[in-house]
Amino acid sequence: MPAQPDGAERVESNMGSLAATLDYDAELMVRVKEGDGASFDVLLEKHRSPVIHFLYRMVQNRAVAEELAQEVFLRVYRARSTYEPTAKFTTWLFRIATHLALNSLRDGKNDRRQESLDDDSSEGPARQVFDMRPSVEAVMVKETRLQEVRRAVAGLPEKQRAAVLMHKYQEMEYAQIANVLNCSESAVKSLLFRAYETLRARLAHMA
Repeated sequence: MPAQPDGAERVESNMGSLAATLDYDAELMVRVKEGDGASFDVLLEKHRSPVIHFLYRMVQNRAVAEELAQEVFLRVYRARSTYEPTAKFTTWLFRIATHLALNSLRDGKNDRRQESLDDDSSEGPARQVFDMRPSVEAVMVKETRLQEVRRAVAGLPEKQRAAVLMHKYQEMEYAQIANVLNCSESAVKSLLFRAYETLRARLAHMA
């Protein structure tokens, strides 16, 4: 009869199986938990811009979005010792970001230094339309359409806005969004249905 693996071997085998199923971000966070600061730097570099863009579209204020992003990653780092890879890292990350954004909106912190969406210079490639070859008229039409879409999304109720941003911009699945918003998948689908119906009505003239 072949020898049965002892307890230590079984634990090691289970840990290996767990590592194989973890997404790369979760693996990095496990390393952060073990004291690897370089892995946290990788996570910060990879996710900082998406988090800031998400927060900006939520609170509509660049300075507040950057402050909130700092708080997001500070909370991630502080929670390293208790981190457990039970869900995708991005689900956990955007749950923290959404919580902070909704609290900020309720507290009215984004009222100070309120920025116009028309003046947004933080969109990166989406804002670099003037570097393209089309005519000035084509560029202006494209830019106007982008601004109208941003305004329409910004005008949605807070949870609908968060759901749309995660679904459309972050390409998160219903289950992930439900996890972030602490609701059922059917509730997420309902939020998105109402949000997209509103956006369709507001942007009908662009069809």
